[in-house]
Amino acid sequence: MEPVTLRTARLELSMPTLDDVDAITAAAQDPEVPRWTTVPSPYTREHAEEFIAKAAAWWDEQSELTWGIRRDGQWIGMIGLHRVSPEGAAEIGFWMSVSARGHGYLSEAARAVIDFGFAEPLSLARIEWRAIVGNVASARTARSLGFRYEGMLRRGLPHRDARHDGWIAGILPDDDRAPQPWPILAD
Repeated sequence: MEPVTLRTARLELSMPTLDDVDAITAAAQDPEVPRWTTVPSPYTREHAEEFIAKAAAWWDEQSELTWGIRRDGQWIGMIGLHRVSPEGAAEIGFWMSVSARGHGYLSEAARAVIDFGFAEPLSLARIEWRAIVGNVASARTARSLGFRYEGMLRRGLPHRDARHDGWIAGILPDDDRAPQPWPILAD
């Protein structure tokens, strides 16, 4: 599949490029990024270069669709649909640079990716969200997007040579996208 660029009111989502290497490398130094994601730690410039090459191959294979999130032409985060299956399911994953957090950019980008996933040519039947138990910021974002909390996967998520309990939520094309109650979130 050819890479697709998505645009929102404030953002452009497009395949990460070598122009993003320095920004990705700098953002991955935040200890919260490797704490909750699969990025290597410590994260080097070479990791970013390898990731960008892989992202292009994933688009070709249509196995993972990865976008760099840009505001005013500057890279601020990453989002993707992972493990896109022929059976019509994918998992959304995302992370943002520290300076971009708290401005609603992630939710704006995720809405565009969800809309893309449910539209032609993908026509996904389901998009899942998963996070290691304790990643409350990610859970709040998923809830705000209309994901329905579905439970906890005991030792369900591999991370840093261990298995961790993980939260899982899902959204279907015809779901009401209004935030739903989540028993793991008090607010």
